[in-house]
Formats: sequence, C-alpha cells, structure tokens
Amino acid sequence: QGTLTLLTNERGGIVDDLIVTNTSEDHLYVVSNAGCTDKDLAIMRGRAAELQAAGSDVHLEVSDNALLALQGPSMARVLQAGLPDDLAKLSFMNSITTTVFSVPGCRVTRCGYTGEDGVEISVPAGRAVELAERLLGVPEVWPAGLAARDSLRLEAGLCLYGNDIDETTTPAEAGLLWTLGKRRRAAMDFPGAAIIMAQVKEKPKRKRVGAAGLARAWPQAAVTAGEGAGAAGPHSPPCVLTSPGTVTSGCPSPSLGKNIAMGYVEAVHSRAGTALTVEVRKKQHPALITKMPFVPTQYYMAK
Repeated sequence: QGTLTLLTNERGGIVDDLIVTNTSEDHLYVVSNAGCTDKDLAIMRGRAAELQAAGSDVHLEVSDNALLALQGPSMARVLQAGLPDDLAKLSFMNSITTTVFSVPGCRVTRCGYTGEDGVEISVPAGRAVELAERLLGVPEVWPAGLAARDSLRLEAGLCLYGNDIDETTTPAEAGLLWTLGKRRRAAMDFPGAAIIMAQVKEKPKRKRVGAAGLARAWPQAAVTAGEGAGAAGPHSPPCVLTSPGTVTSGCPSPSLGKNIAMGYVEAVHSRAGTALTVEVRKKQHPALITKMPFVPTQYYMAK
C-alpha cells in the first residue's frame, strides 16, 4: 500500500511530495518528481549513510524504469485485457508487481494525477516504448500532454510541485497536514517539526484555496480578498479589498466550462464563498473562493 508524503526542510518547507509504497518485497518504493531527483537523492543518501553508521541495515537503489500513466473511465477495461491479475481487487493507492501485455517486471499502482480512476505503470526502460505503443493501439487510448494533465489535476484540486508547493510552503499552509500521521506528530522526528506543529496548534497565517471566476486567463497574478462571504455571486462586484494573495495555478476547466485557479490568501479570508479580485495583465476580474476538488474525484475503492 502506498501514500502521499512530504520531504520537509528545517524551516518546515516542502522539499518534494512523494508517493511511497510499502511493498510486499521488503522494501519501500518511492516515486519523486523528476525535477527534484537530485536534491531528493542527496537527502536520502545522506540519511542512509547516517543510519548505516549507526548500525542499521539500510541501502538505497535507484531504478531506471520508465513510468507510464493510463488514466480515465476506460482504464480498467483496457488494462485488464493485458493483465493476469484481477484489477477489481486493486484499490486506489495499492500496487502489484506483474506482467503487462507480455512485459514482465512491471509495478502497477492504482493512482495518478488526474482525479480519475487510473494506474501508473513502472516498466523496464528498454520496453517502455513497446508497452506505450501497445496501449496506444487500443482505440480508446490517446496520448495526453502536460496541458491535459494540468487541467485534470487542477480540477481535482491536486498540487503541482514548484507552483502550488515549494520549499517556502509548509504542509499546514498547503492543506496537506493529512499526510502527517499521528505517530509522527507525537514524535516530532522530522525536519521542520517545531515550525509545522506550531502551525497545527496556532493555525497558519495563509492557506491554499481554490477559486472560480470570469477572468479570461489565469496566469500567476496578484489576488485581493474581500470581507464578505457567501452572498456575492461570480457576477457581483467584489467586496472591499483587504488582503493580498497569489494565484499559483490556473486554467480554463474543460469539464466545467469556466476558469478555475488555485492560490494562497490570508487565512482570515480563506472561507468558501469569499469574493476575490484577481489581477490579470493589469485588469481586475471578480472571482469566488471555491471548495476543492472542483470536479468530484473518481478514485476506485475495491469492495
């Protein structure tokens, strides 16, 4: 079984977000962001060396596997045709090592970055193109670029590292405290624990929020928040501007037919329904803080 977790620094900031799976083969399988590989490995290698010096039996291996993501409502039917295992028994955030369309040694994890039912397939690099072409040979399967992935993950309210979270953002500010287990909270045995746990107790001064509105575009921009909440609709004039903020992600939502965004505002103005003014290319646009996910997720839970 796997989970989302965070690498933090001594300031409580997020070095990277990771998927860590406790495998049945007596090791942890870690998937990091590709852009964070070097700094993540430096941290892990340093910690492994410390543990080894203390007498622990631990070592780090780096896989050269490729990662293919197959996502969407038809995923299970498409993949089941090339899988000896029963996908109906594989729940969200669980994985198996198996053969996929005659390619052995693949790890299939029921997760993804779209909010849809899907899998990520870790496949030996030398056979990744073969497997990709086999999947693309199915009529329902289409290649998807980063723009499609980005709109889907934003609709699902999922953070993008480097945009919505980074080394200056804490888990409390980002709404990711659920990644921090009860035992770790009590032990406070992770980098930045004092800062993060103080924010748990006292509440952070800013929070990650979703927003929906009428702006024609949602680049990174200044955001101002008003005092009012609930009554103002997306066509209503914004309330008195009181609090600066930042848009960190935004795009037109293909599923909703309107523009959506994610960003940070002062915590006092973070309630759903609060009116915002978003500045895009020096023009002011009204918006409302909106609960996330914008589109309900379709993660699969086996019965």
